[in-house]
Amino acid sequence: MLRDSDIALAHRLAHAAREVIRPHFRTVVESERKGDSTPVTIADRAAEEAMRRILTAELPQDGIAGEEFGTSEGRSGRQWVLDPIDGTTGFLAGRPIFGTLIALLVEGFPVLGIIDQPILGERWLGVTGQGTTLNGKAVRTRPCRELSDATLATTGPHYFDDHQGEHFMALAAKTDHKRMVMGGDCYNYAMLASGHIDIVCEAGLKLHDFAALVPVVEGAGGTMADWTGEPLHAGSDGHVIALGDPARLEDVVEALACRH
Repeated sequence: MLRDSDIALAHRLAHAAREVIRPHFRTVVESERKGDSTPVTIADRAAEEAMRRILTAELPQDGIAGEEFGTSEGRSGRQWVLDPIDGTTGFLAGRPIFGTLIALLVEGFPVLGIIDQPILGERWLGVTGQGTTLNGKAVRTRPCRELSDATLATTGPHYFDDHQGEHFMALAAKTDHKRMVMGGDCYNYAMLASGHIDIVCEAGLKLHDFAALVPVVEGAGGTMADWTGEPLHAGSDGHVIALGDPARLEDVVEALACRH
């Protein structure tokens, strides 16, 4: 299932991506628009290629699903999920709040996740059954006694359609909306795992956007689910919530009143 060598390999993947990405940060990097209108750069593609080379050479039996180069099927029941730069818009704006996401799924469920911030040199590691670490030191989410006390984060309102936006605003109205955090992509989940944010709510995410986040958040004492409160897996629909305090899950689901 999960071996110590898998954790070591995940670190090597993150390091390989970091080495590719760093020289491009805050330089004149051209970007293109993909079919979904999101930007992509040479750094995104080169970082994923670097990680794929390692995986293909060392674990050819495992599947790979990457944001930039699609899916290659494996035969082991294991799949590595890669997002070389989660937050390319932030990367292009020179903001060090993007991250490289690396996950290992076993039979469709995330069992290992890394959030790596290449510029700040921060790396969160989550492994099922173990506590989450930031650069080797344990981190924990913080308690949240009331939804009205919660700091809520999301990447941006423009990522919700009108229907989703109504539900999000219903949740926002019940939180401390004066402290709402906009922007941040995967870095919001890292901050939640480290005890600085209480709730992250997003929609339209793909597997490469959320798979690595689950072990990181849950290993720090939090929980992740879809908008109905169900656990996340390879077949989830992309409606994602993360909570530092699992006791607030029912409150958040009720506030979202999700009927999509």
